Amino acid sequence: MLRLDLTDFRSYPSLQWRPQSRISVISGPNGSGKTNLLEALSLLGPGRGLRQAKVAEFPRLRPEGGSSWAVAARVQTPDLAEPLQIGTGSGPDTSERRIVRLDGAPASQAELASHIAVTWITPQMERLFGESTSGRRRFLDRLVWALDPTHAREVAAHDAAMTRRNRLLAEGHGDPAWLAGIEDGMARHAVAATAARRTLVTRLNAMLAEGAVAPFPAARLSLICPIGARLAEEPALAVEEWLRGALAASRKRDAAAGSSSLGAHRADFGLADLLTGRPASLASTGQQKMLLLGTILGHALVIAEARGFAPWLLLDEPLVHLDDEHRTALLDALLRLPAQCFLTGTDAAAFRPLGDRADYLRCMAADLLPEPGFARPHAEESL
Repeated sequence: MLRLDLTDFRSYPSLQWRPQSRISVISGPNGSGKTNLLEALSLLGPGRGLRQAKVAEFPRLRPEGGSSWAVAARVQTPDLAEPLQIGTGSGPDTSERRIVRLDGAPASQAELASHIAVTWITPQMERLFGESTSGRRRFLDRLVWALDPTHAREVAAHDAAMTRRNRLLAEGHGDPAWLAGIEDGMARHAVAATAARRTLVTRLNAMLAEGAVAPFPAARLSLICPIGARLAEEPALAVEEWLRGALAASRKRDAAAGSSSLGAHRADFGLADLLTGRPASLASTGQQKMLLLGTILGHALVIAEARGFAPWLLLDEPLVHLDDEHRTALLDALLRLPAQCFLTGTDAAAFRPLGDRADYLRCMAADLLPEPGFARPHAEESL
């Protein structure tokens, strides 16, 4: 990323920032706007951002009122000779849909994902394996989007078909032929989305098994999904046919429950230590964070290998809950990765081992200023 512009986003009335290094360390007290900055960056990828916030929550609170906001960036991508202007923000109405533009033209989130990839870890994600499956599924889908930009479109199409099916079943007068047509689309998109998830899990497991993220513990991901289990044994067309039949057979039960019992929305994933087999759900907070960080680092390597560029890494308070050995290991790994990294923390001194390979910034009063006492980035690390 060459430049970031914020307008009336969260705590920022206005910000123009040109990162000076591949690694940016953003420090400051709690409430200074560090996470808001990472959230703005996360909205330059597909999805609802790192907080999963509603669009109505993005505008800055201001005395004169107003609900407009904008996040824009100028990025250099390997597939284009000239930098690309990416923008997102409020639309002309009060809808919950944010608009996306590429070089000023309206674009879909799938088109956005075809140019850049963004992934992140926040302190809230340390509870990922003790909460609902929806959070884990969103985490997995972000990893998949970085590998397969069409995945966002498949998931959205599946969910739209599922919503129509649920509504017709709830009304109790859905025409069987009409329902069959909706279920056909739901089955096709569910199988496509599940196949993309399986591909990501397979490639990431292979990368982690090679010890690419040592000394972080190598993790093993598992896709928990009946559609995925069938795809491991049968061709996609056969799985689509099975799913269409299963959806038709479950109409009465799903109408009573008010939801679809089968589909891509029912997927979950597990994470375990590859060496010990201990699942993340039974691990300590520190162990869970090490498994997640190792997974994110391995994912960046997978994307760099597959697409020729690594995702942006947004790491909010990444050193919390890590011992000294793994703090050093994480910073060393970030120096080796071919990814643009944005790190936050309350104390810039904790990141000092990055030396002049990083740019150290102080977040104060919705502005970014050079951190006193730190050298400017080395020329080889400048953008």
